Amino acid sequence: MGKLVRAWWWLAEASVTLGAVVLLLVVHQLWWTNLQARGAAHREVAALEQQWDSPPQAPVASVHTSDESAARTAAPTAAPPANDPPPAPQWDMAYAVIRIPAIGVSAPVAEGTSKTAVLNLGYVGHYPHTAQPGQPGNFALAGHRNTHGEPFRYINRLRPGDQVLVETARARFTYVVDQTVAQTSALDGSVIDPVPYSSVHPEDRMTGAGYYITLTTCTPEFTSRYRLVVWGRLTAERPR
Repeated sequence: MGKLVRAWWWLAEASVTLGAVVLLLVVHQLWWTNLQARGAAHREVAALEQQWDSPPQAPVASVHTSDESAARTAAPTAAPPANDPPPAPQWDMAYAVIRIPAIGVSAPVAEGTSKTAVLNLGYVGHYPHTAQPGQPGNFALAGHRNTHGEPFRYINRLRPGDQVLVETARARFTYVVDQTVAQTSALDGSVIDPVPYSSVHPEDRMTGAGYYITLTTCTPEFTSRYRLVVWGRLTAERPR
């Protein structure tokens, strides 16, 4: 009988310990990663804005700083003439800011969609080989819907006419939401084509060459099974 009681006691202790570990993991994912990523993203936005507002300076060889996010921002340089094509962004480096007033989003945009180097920092990632802000084609972006800053958590709430603002060292661009694909396959790559459409839902498409923006994230919440897609069109461009 004593051995049975001790076995039950050990099982109870193990269950409590396991429950505590699971709870800590949940808290880390749902709270701590958001706290860290949002802080890093806000610092990066501030660093970019300060860089853009500073007087032009000669390029420097390197940046030495203890702040990891600040180190990822390029040293201030004179912006090229507005009619020149923008230089290609460096991989994983923040180079733009996206703001979506309707859902309170303000986040840096970095080149690439790496989880560890971009998305998990609370940044929005630019799909390589898609258009850059203000260029013809499709400026396509990805962002987390849950955890790690979750900048795209509420893009399902966007409606036609809502604004998506993108700012770079050269200009400020205003895109306006046009359509939403509520759920499509994670393999539906045509949603980021130059003229985007859904190969899964052919009725969902934009038509004609234009200046598009695409926002993508996982759906349903807390899963990565499908993708939620929002499309918009460029309506205004204003030089800095």
